[in-house]
Amino acid sequence: MQISIKKIIVPSIPLAALLVVCCLAIWISTFLGGRFNTLPNQSTILVQNIQTIILPNTLLSNLVSLLFTLANAFLLAQINNRFTIIRNRTFLPIVIFLLLMSTWSETHASNGSHISLTLFILALFHFFSMSRDKKASEQAFMGSFLISVSSIFINPLIYMIPICLIGFMIFQSFSLRTFLAAIFGTVSPWIIYLSIRYLLFPDSFFLQAFMVIPTIDLSLPGLSLPDLIYIGSITAIMIISLVSLFSLTHSDAIHTRNKLNFMAFILVCLLVLVALFRSQYVSFLPLIAMVYSILISHPLTLRQNNFHGILFWIFCFLNIAYVISKYILT
Repeated sequence: MQISIKKIIVPSIPLAALLVVCCLAIWISTFLGGRFNTLPNQSTILVQNIQTIILPNTLLSNLVSLLFTLANAFLLAQINNRFTIIRNRTFLPIVIFLLLMSTWSETHASNGSHISLTLFILALFHFFSMSRDKKASEQAFMGSFLISVSSIFINPLIYMIPICLIGFMIFQSFSLRTFLAAIFGTVSPWIIYLSIRYLLFPDSFFLQAFMVIPTIDLSLPGLSLPDLIYIGSITAIMIISLVSLFSLTHSDAIHTRNKLNFMAFILVCLLVLVALFRSQYVSFLPLIAMVYSILISHPLTLRQNNFHGILFWIFCFLNIAYVISKYILT
């Protein structure tokens, strides 16, 4: 028996709309079902000010997050098409990203993390266009500038700058010119932000604007059994997908291979940041969902066999079962 997901990989317009609506229905069910979450720890000054206008766990905050999620899904499709990260046409990154974001209901009240993801994807557009160009100072500046702006919303994202500098080496575009451009791009938003803050609040303490000191906590987090099963399962699917991905990359162009290696490197670094900033883990979930959706979509798209078809349906079942478990066990 052939288990094929070809119609989902390249769906018709009505099927594509149906898949998006199904993912959004999961998101909406969380709000209508009254399954509110505690407010994520995003206590930067800017996010606090935003939350005085858009109150968390309200219909407005959910709509804002939902609109940004749809916009990020669109940007994800555009970056995949423009840079051929997956060489075949595919709708899977959008479906997987929306399914993850709908399932991870903790992110629905986290407007700042969705804005940060938008800025991060836009930064990737600039970084990916730097391939083998050691004079790409404009791209290095703009990409670093956008990530630095995102760190004003979520301070620990400033650690993504050195990660992206390593990405310059992966893209074979690292030089003194691109390095200095990245440094100036990183510093500029904070100079502007702190200057405006000083003009508005001259008595404020500048160090309060920075929340980038990691907290080392070796204790195990208090996760329920469904949480442990879900995390373990999607981690296993990611590992299987990475093995399949790297066995396929020899058929990709060198610039595509570099981008996939960079995305895998980002995923590992994001997991490290989650461990270091455990109290702010929700802030990193949208970025993890974006990288996860690209990496898992690559082998699922290019290896259309029974094994990968079953793997996709297991992934969908796990997410739906996890959402249902929240209703049963809470």
